[in-house]
Amino acid sequence: MTASFHRLPPIQIGAICIDPPLLLAPMAGITDLPFRTICRRYGVGMTVTEMIASRAVEQKRPRTENMAVVGEDESPVAVQIAGSDPDYLSQAARWAVAHGADMVDINMGCPVKKICKQVAGSALLKDEPKVAELLRAVVAAVEVPVTLKVRTGWDQTSKNVAQIARIAEESGVQMLTVHGRTRAQMFQGDANWEDIGLAVDAVTIPVIGNGDVVDGASARELVRVSGCAGVMVGRAVQGNPWLMGEVAAALRGESCPPPPSNEERWAVVEEHMQRLATHHGEFRASQLVRKHVVWYSKGMLHSAQFRGHFQRLRSWQEQRDTARDYFLSNGQVLAHVA
Repeated sequence: MTASFHRLPPIQIGAICIDPPLLLAPMAGITDLPFRTICRRYGVGMTVTEMIASRAVEQKRPRTENMAVVGEDESPVAVQIAGSDPDYLSQAARWAVAHGADMVDINMGCPVKKICKQVAGSALLKDEPKVAELLRAVVAAVEVPVTLKVRTGWDQTSKNVAQIARIAEESGVQMLTVHGRTRAQMFQGDANWEDIGLAVDAVTIPVIGNGDVVDGASARELVRVSGCAGVMVGRAVQGNPWLMGEVAAALRGESCPPPPSNEERWAVVEEHMQRLATHHGEFRASQLVRKHVVWYSKGMLHSAQFRGHFQRLRSWQEQRDTARDYFLSNGQVLAHVA
């Protein structure tokens, strides 16, 4: 650790304490309850559900209900909602609180085309009056804190993150997360941490920095460059929940914990598989493990062969047995697989 980095203090929002100020980013199809549960034990201070469309809430789909399930000990946790109609969004916010949300997070950062075509997600950044209308409606609808996640703007020529931050604070939003890319960038190029700092300078509410945090050193650098009050980690944690332990230690000014042994890695993979089966049922879990389990193999011996072999398996028992043999032998058992 560098001597100049001091421990990042907890974030206090009313009675809610985020300690450490480290958040797991909401990721579609990834941050379900099993994944959040695994990551939480490695030092995550706050979790956020997958984004839930406000109109899907009204339709009462079983999958939507499943996405909003929070753990008994999962606190603080936010349920993230998205939409462009103040009535639907307010209804979804009340629904989120009824499902156990400590906070309601509004997504105005999703860059996916089908979301933007509905004038939701990051498309809202082009309509500042609409942003204010939606935020005020949700803040008035619930008693829990409302938070907001945005990007730095629609494209390089229309960055308005500072103005959006001010609108959020004036509307009653109590915490803001900024992904340091524009919508046009999608997930390409580098995140601009200086742009996150523009939001930090514009408001008094806590601002969380997000984008390109891949280890403890990058987390500290994000804090140094932007002045953010906390860090959100997303894609880099896929198959690597131990990263959250490294980042948490870095934010405390402590040394990096050791990497997991083969046995420790397999114990987490096995638990993750079991939790997926319990939460989704074995049929859906057998589909989900094709991405989760191979992510855990990244950097191990013969991971490419394992990935190709594992993704062809269809039996849950075959998947479990193959994964166990691979992780406990560090890939040697599949060295012969073409």
